[in-house]
Amino acid sequence: MKIALLVVGKTDMNYFADAIQEYRKRLVHYIPFDMEVIPNLKHVKNLSEVQQKEKEGELILKALQPGDYCVLLDEKGKEFTSMQFATYLEKKTHTVPKRLVFVIGGPYGFSEAVYKTASEKISLSKMTFSHQMIRLIFVEQVYRAMTILNNEPYHHE
Repeated sequence: MKIALLVVGKTDMNYFADAIQEYRKRLVHYIPFDMEVIPNLKHVKNLSEVQQKEKEGELILKALQPGDYCVLLDEKGKEFTSMQFATYLEKKTHTVPKRLVFVIGGPYGFSEAVYKTASEKISLSKMTFSHQMIRLIFVEQVYRAMTILNNEPYHHE
């Protein structure tokens, strides 16, 4: 199984990009991990929120491959502790044959078509974070989960 993080828009703050890259480098020792960036839409001032979500949704759906297990990072999703998330990932390694794809949507969330395609939703917090920050938080949590599953000292309870 491979884990992929699909995001809308590039990470334009260097300190976030550098930290994300550091965790990506660490992750490859445990599991194949990739981050795919869907470019920001152009001319969004002419689009309503719904139209923007629909256009981003089309690009998200186009990026998914047959056999992908799609999980949306969504504020209304299921919440986990770090230990529970590690267990969740471990179970998925036994049940997802190809790619476990986590998706971070654009500024207005996901289109209905994306919600219908997704297998499930998870939330990283009840708090709201910027899209830049959530990428880093998510990649760090995947790394933390891998160290938990390998009984390494990174995570402390």
